[in-house]
Amino acid sequence: MAIETIRTWKIGDVEITRIVEVNGWEDDITMLLPDATPETVLAYPWLQPHFATPDGRMIISFQCFVMRTPEHRIMLDTCIGADREREFAIFTNMQTTFLEDLAYAGFAPGDIDFVLCTHLHFDHVGWNTRLVDGRWVPTFPNARYLFGRKEYEHWMMLKETGGYHNLNHMYDAVQPVVDAGLVDLIEPEHKICPEITLRPTPGHTPGHVSILIESRGERAIVTGDMMHNPIQLERPLDLTRFDMDKEQAARTRKAFIDDFANTDVFVIGSHFADPTGGWIVRDAAGCRLTFSAPSKR
Repeated sequence: MAIETIRTWKIGDVEITRIVEVNGWEDDITMLLPDATPETVLAYPWLQPHFATPDGRMIISFQCFVMRTPEHRIMLDTCIGADREREFAIFTNMQTTFLEDLAYAGFAPGDIDFVLCTHLHFDHVGWNTRLVDGRWVPTFPNARYLFGRKEYEHWMMLKETGGYHNLNHMYDAVQPVVDAGLVDLIEPEHKICPEITLRPTPGHTPGHVSILIESRGERAIVTGDMMHNPIQLERPLDLTRFDMDKEQAARTRKAFIDDFANTDVFVIGSHFADPTGGWIVRDAAGCRLTFSAPSKR
C-alpha cells in the first residue's frame, strides 16, 4: 500500500484525505506550458524541491480526495483506475493499491454517499468503475455520481461526434454508472451539503468546477485541473496544452488568484505534488504557494 502518501487536512468539521495513484511524476515543462523552457521553471526557485527539479522539470501527482463531513462521505474525483487502455503508456493497465489505500484511510466503497467529478477527463473518473468478471461495474454502488450538466452534455457530444482524441474513459468509466442509474446532473454552483459548494472554473473543460469547503469559519478550495502545477500562480495567463478553451482557462486562473491570494483560504491543488496544499501569497516578489498559515486579521 502507498500509505506514506496518504495525507489528511481538517477544515472545521470536514476532513479531506488525499489518495495518490501516481506520486511525484517528473516531466518536461512543455508538457504543460508549450512555450516554456527549463529556464522558465528555474526562474522561480521556490518551486524546488516540491514542484520542480533542479534541472527545471515540473513535478506533478495524480490523486484524488475523499471528504468526511458531519453527515456525508464524498469522493472528489477518482483518479485513473486499473485495467484500462489509455492514450499514454504510463496510465495503461495500471495496477495500484488505490482501493486498499482508501480502506486504510477509513473509507469502504460502500460507505461513499457521493462521487463528485470536477470534470470528465480520464484521470478524474477512472475509479468510478472497476472490472469484475469482464464487466465494468460501479466501484461505489451506494453513491450518487454527480456530473456537471454542461460538462456531461459536452462530453456526450464529443462521444457522438468523435470530437476528442481518446474517448475510452467514456465507455469504461462514465457510461457504466449512467447505465446503472447512479448519475445526477448538477449545475455549476451546486451545494452538496452545508459545507461543500461548487465554484465554476471553466476553460480546462466547459463545465469544470473547483470545490469550496467552508466549516466553522475555516475555508479551503480544491482546484481540480484549473491549475496543474504551482508555476501557474506566477504565470496564470500562459496558455496550457490540455485546456480545451485556453483563453478562458487563463482568465479563470487569473480570477482565481485575484480572489484567493493573501486570504485565509487553504488551496489544495488536484495535481500539486506533496505537500499539495498551501496558501497563495502575492507581493512585490511575485505570486507563490506558502505552507505557513497567514496571520489572523
